[in-house]
Amino acid sequence: MQAKGVFKRVAIVAIAVVTMSVAADAQVKGDMAVGGNLVLGTGDSYTNFGIGAKFQYNILDPLRAEASFTYFLKKDYVSMWDLSVNAHWLFSVADKIKLYPLAGFGILGGSASVPSVNMGGISYGGGSSSSTDFAFNLGGGIDYELTDKLVLNGELKYKISDGSRFLISAGVAYRF
Repeated sequence: MQAKGVFKRVAIVAIAVVTMSVAADAQVKGDMAVGGNLVLGTGDSYTNFGIGAKFQYNILDPLRAEASFTYFLKKDYVSMWDLSVNAHWLFSVADKIKLYPLAGFGILGGSASVPSVNMGGISYGGGSSSSTDFAFNLGGGIDYELTDKLVLNGELKYKISDGSRFLISAGVAYRF
C-alpha cells in the first residue's frame, strides 16, 4: 500500500515538473516583440473598428508585459482611442500555441463633434464634447507561432469603466 502511495506522489510530481517546463518554454525573460492589430470594439450600443500597435516584453519566462495603443476609426462623428498596459501569463498548450489570461489598466478617450445644420440662414445644433476614462482590463488571448520570429494572435478583452467596452482583436507580432 505504501509503495503505491509513493509511486502516485512521484508520478504527480513528475507530471507537474513536465507541465511547468512545457509552460515555461513559452518565452524567455528579456524577449521583446512589436506588432499591430485590428480591433472591433463594442459597448453602450456603439460598435467601431480600430487599428492598434503594441510592444511586448517578457519580465519572466511565462510573464509578459504589453503596452498598446489603439485608434478607433471615426464613426457617426465619434472618434475614440485606447492606451493600455496589460500582463499576460503564457501557457503552452501545443508545440506552437500559447494561451494567456490578461489583466491590466488603461485610459479610454473619446470625442464627438457634430456639425451645425444651416436651414434658411439659421444654424441649428453643432458642438463637440470629449471624455477620458480610466479602465481596468480583463480578458485572454492566444498566440500561434508562424516562425521563431513571427507570431499571430487573437484576443478578447473587457474594459471596465464608465464607458465599458468589449474588444476583439487579431494581430501579428515580430520578436527580436
